[in-house]
Amino acid sequence: MTRVPRRAHIAMVGIPAVSHVRPSLEVIRELVARGHRVTYANDPSAAELIAPTGAELVPCPSTLPVADHDWPDDPIAAMRVFLEDAIAMLPRLRAHYDADPADLYLYDIGAYAARALAEAQRRPIVQLSPTIVGWDGYQDEIGGRLRQLPGADAYFARFAEWLAGSGATTLDVDAFSGRPERAVAMITEAMQPHADRVDRKAVDFVGPCFDLRAEQGSWRRPAGAEQVLLVSLGSAFTRQPEFYRNCLAAFGDLPGWHLVLQIGKHTDPAELGEVPAGVEVRSWVPQRAVLAQADAFVTHAGMGGCGEGLLAGVPMIAVPQAAEQFMNADRLVELGVARRIDTADATPQALRAALAELVGDPAVAARSRELRARAASEGGTARACDLIERQLG
Repeated sequence: MTRVPRRAHIAMVGIPAVSHVRPSLEVIRELVARGHRVTYANDPSAAELIAPTGAELVPCPSTLPVADHDWPDDPIAAMRVFLEDAIAMLPRLRAHYDADPADLYLYDIGAYAARALAEAQRRPIVQLSPTIVGWDGYQDEIGGRLRQLPGADAYFARFAEWLAGSGATTLDVDAFSGRPERAVAMITEAMQPHADRVDRKAVDFVGPCFDLRAEQGSWRRPAGAEQVLLVSLGSAFTRQPEFYRNCLAAFGDLPGWHLVLQIGKHTDPAELGEVPAGVEVRSWVPQRAVLAQADAFVTHAGMGGCGEGLLAGVPMIAVPQAAEQFMNADRLVELGVARRIDTADATPQALRAALAELVGDPAVAARSRELRARAASEGGTARACDLIERQLG
């Protein structure tokens, strides 16, 4: 394993959304273990997640609506939320890092004020992407459609104006926001659309950077449980009592099955009604520990959940809730390891039929094993850190 002989100051700049913080934590922990001084600029609400890595929190209050998940439905309005957060974040980053510059900056895809800072300081920077990256033609295929939407002209004008005064050297908005010079994608390449059109000189896919040993809590399959099914809609879109009741009706009395139902903190267990004996209801579970012993997974198809499911080698029922989850769900289906059921169609009958189809199909099992091996071979945390250290020179 490559080691950098000097102890470097590496700064990570993130956003407080749990789905964006968690994927980077093992990388940060490993960089600290390798002897680097790591600072992590993020909202104070992310402090409890960051502290166990050994990184030093640089409090940088965020304007993003992660606390109440009140995200705009309009895509341009949603992009504007991230832009305004970047505009507010840059002077806060400068207040700290102009006096204590990093040798290398890492940044989440939603924290691109970090790129302006790094370019102004002439420091190397690497994007740590917890989701898909752009491909050759992305700006024409996706960005072109966005520019036709109402409000797009004002948004891009605002972005260009900010960029011109930010100190950045990359002044083209599309290039600045969509084409990082270096990126480490913490997803398995199998989930990347048009992977053959991704610039491999700029992007490396390292697969999910997980470590079961680092996750708080453990889980053991109950005695007598022949098969285990995990149902989880992640951390953000968990206020779904009707969906959970449908899951209880679909899976609660299946012979030989034990159902682990994670309902989040926004649903009262009393809303579920009678819970069958073979079901455990939790507001939170150590998801990777459960998946390591599970036989199937009902997921909202967030990229983190997709990666965890693929790395565990379990078939999935994808019930997307928002944003890129619909695309992720379709990708899992294309890969041959999932069925997609939208929330409105997630009746007990549909859910039970999908589970029977998945676990009864030997082709799904074989494909799950294949994708699990591919994800594991991509290098994960150790390779991500090796790639980051190479940028230190």
